Amino acid sequence: MYYTYILSNAWRTTLYIGITHDIRRRVDEHRQGIGGAFTKKYKLHDLVHLEEYDDVTDAIRREKELKGWRRSKKNTLIVLANPTWSDLSTMLI
Repeated sequence: MYYTYILSNAWRTTLYIGITHDIRRRVDEHRQGIGGAFTKKYKLHDLVHLEEYDDVTDAIRREKELKGWRRSKKNTLIVLANPTWSDLSTMLI
């Protein structure tokens, strides 16, 4: 499986969009400040949106699509599946 995901900080002021094949490992890396200066700088530790894909090409295509969206559209996407902006990483364990 491949995942397109959105991280946010505790104040929900900044978003990060990425892809990975190992979502647990990648979220842990972000939390430890490994592999991403942007996520480290803005303390983007909360997984607020997650999509699964069988094909890496589809995941990459979706990541690029989401990155092109306005912030308001991203917020709407998150709220539709996760109205309280809960940290979804707790469900991965």
